[in-house]
Amino acid sequence: MKSLVYAVAAATALSASFGAFAQSTVTRAQVRNELVQLEQAGYKPSQASPHYPADILAAQARVNAQADNSGYGVQPAPVVQGGAPAAKVQNPRDSVYFGH
Repeated sequence: MKSLVYAVAAATALSASFGAFAQSTVTRAQVRNELVQLEQAGYKPSQASPHYPADILAAQARVNAQADNSGYGVQPAPVVQGGAPAAKVQNPRDSVYFGH
């Protein structure tokens, strides 16, 4: 009985993961385009680098920085400054003792 439960659980988990992969298809042209952009940003996939994750992440950051300067795409995040109350301009007429 336990083996049947494990088999059903495994089948459910595997079938759920296939749906996630089907939602995001990437064409060969898109992959080639991304690779060309990374190579233009300084990443060399043909070289064996001891700093593998760092060098490709740096190239991706340069590609993203270039994309942000183009004027198209996502909007920059709004700048929110917090942590201090807004300063109120003091007016002598607003004093508690005004007119007394």
